[in-house]
Amino acid sequence: MSVGSAQRPMRVAVIGVGVLGACVGWNLSRHGADVIFIDAGRPGEGVTNWSFSWVNASNKTVRRSYFDLNVAGMAAHRELAETIGPDSWWYPSGHLRWAGDPAAEAKFLETAELLASWDYRVEVHTGDEVRRRLEPALTVPGRTPVLFYPDEGWVHGRHLVGRLVDRAVESGSERRSGAAVRDIGIRADGSIRTVALSDGSRLDVDAVVNSAGPSASQVAGLITRPLPMRREPGVVTRIDCAQVPVHRALHAPHIEIRPDGDTSMVLHSREIDALIDTGEDPAELSRMLHESAQRVIPELGNSRIAQARVAQRPIPADGFPSVGAVPSVPGYYEAVSHSGITLGPVIGRLLASEILTGKRDTLLADFRPERFSP
Repeated sequence: MSVGSAQRPMRVAVIGVGVLGACVGWNLSRHGADVIFIDAGRPGEGVTNWSFSWVNASNKTVRRSYFDLNVAGMAAHRELAETIGPDSWWYPSGHLRWAGDPAAEAKFLETAELLASWDYRVEVHTGDEVRRRLEPALTVPGRTPVLFYPDEGWVHGRHLVGRLVDRAVESGSERRSGAAVRDIGIRADGSIRTVALSDGSRLDVDAVVNSAGPSASQVAGLITRPLPMRREPGVVTRIDCAQVPVHRALHAPHIEIRPDGDTSMVLHSREIDALIDTGEDPAELSRMLHESAQRVIPELGNSRIAQARVAQRPIPADGFPSVGAVPSVPGYYEAVSHSGITLGPVIGRLLASEILTGKRDTLLADFRPERFSP
């Protein structure tokens, strides 16, 4: 393991404690690093808590290397559940998807054939079979093809972050909540030296991990590092119901639905997201999501909207993760990605190893931060 000096372990500031920051920090901690978790809010309560939190690779076919990274992320979730226990955060119950028009249906079936050729498990059922065998509460038409991905699932992100950070703190890591990073100090040789916080404190560190999600470009700017990000807001709604009527994450026409515990569900829709910049009231967007969900699951007629949030997704400009060292600033690393829920455990393991050993894994070859260098 690399160390900060001959006498002490490497000291690493993890900036932003969503799922990516928590996974990186926990992996660093368990291998002997001295980790400081820094978050302007509370760990796990930012974008991680307002994500659809669907663990998958079926929606990641645009580039084979990205698909492979997400498959590794799914496997890393299963390994993590064995290591820390699955209770309260890990729900590997599969995923259902069907379309509402022939063109979309043909595209989904074509994608399913591609995935099968890549040895990714997918089953095709009819709506009748799904209601009979998997989800009786759905209104999917009887002869409609429904894709079932049995190896996918969903994660309660806030619970996972809390579990990982608590374990790291029990092992000696430090937690700084409610403090934003104001400055990153650089040594004469260009390497990371200090991190200054909004509470007036200044921390001596050997390295920083920029896992600040939507704020990652601002953190990068503190070392004059360009990190272009997309602006892509999304609205997520939580509803309360007496008992959750479905057991799996699902993509129905116009709406995405998943359980969020025994009496809560999460709703999202890309179509509704497209209305955010029109000036539509977020409360109205939430109501539209609720109505759409009830058309798919009539039992939700007695449910009520509990919370809604418009959040910025942390997506680098080209749509792919930015993970690893920035050679021009020794000691500075990035862990910035959409699909952080799927990728968190694998990125956490690979980046922690890179920080501590200097070895770069080939799984991250297409996603190095250098591609955004000026």
